[in-house]
Amino acid sequence: MSSIEEILELEQLEKDIFRGIVADTMLTRTFGGQVAGQALVSAVRTVDEQYRVHSLHGYFLRPGNPTIPTVFLVDRIRDGRSFCTRRVTGVQDGQAIFTMSASFHVGDAGIEHADRMPPVPDPDELPDTARSVEELSWEYREWADWDLRFVPQEQITRRPGVPAQQQVWFRYRGTLPEDPVFHICTLAYMSDMTLLGSAQVPHADVRVQQASLDHALWFLRPFRADEWLLYDQSSPSAGFGRALTQGRIFDRSGDLVAAVVQEGLTRLLRDPESE
Repeated sequence: MSSIEEILELEQLEKDIFRGIVADTMLTRTFGGQVAGQALVSAVRTVDEQYRVHSLHGYFLRPGNPTIPTVFLVDRIRDGRSFCTRRVTGVQDGQAIFTMSASFHVGDAGIEHADRMPPVPDPDELPDTARSVEELSWEYREWADWDLRFVPQEQITRRPGVPAQQQVWFRYRGTLPEDPVFHICTLAYMSDMTLLGSAQVPHADVRVQQASLDHALWFLRPFRADEWLLYDQSSPSAGFGRALTQGRIFDRSGDLVAAVVQEGLTRLLRDPESE
């Protein structure tokens, strides 16, 4: 499989136009996190270094073909003294497969507060998925470079009235570059992984077709993607073939570093035996 360094290394074709690699993958459709991460890299490369991305909002318009590269077209919507905005369109074969708006900020002094990390087992107390990789679905083998450790359902601290919850410790197994922006773009890739699964928790025996429809991500505090992060996930609603999911991402010391909201397709699959 392609490394995250390879995936996030884009070729600049001309001003504000970039092209991603054809990643080595087992997936039949381009992973949404790959498209989001590459789109963010494209936007970052058109912004002055004093600005840091603080949010992105994206829509997955069509399934991506993993056998051909995606070209990213960047529109410079606004360049202000404190904020700037970029719109990125991911294109394959002349058709848009993804569109994203990203906002950048120089940072200012202001009020401060944050949610506390919920009580969870330490990642060292949980099994490494790599030890049982043969037992995992091929989707997780696709991400063997990531150390994913799921908190058992019976050990999750339940929030009242929230039946669909899931918690995952994750980190990149290797050592990533020191550039903080690289870690931000890596998290854009990672944040699409496992989140929609939180909607499936109360419906473990129901077969559904899943796909990301949109994705919103806020970067709140500095972090490293090659150090442990807790992805605290929940799904407040599912219906009409769609599920709304949300996640809070904490570093190991308990600081809230990012927040995610995603709606995904959860269309019921027909039972082959009934046809």
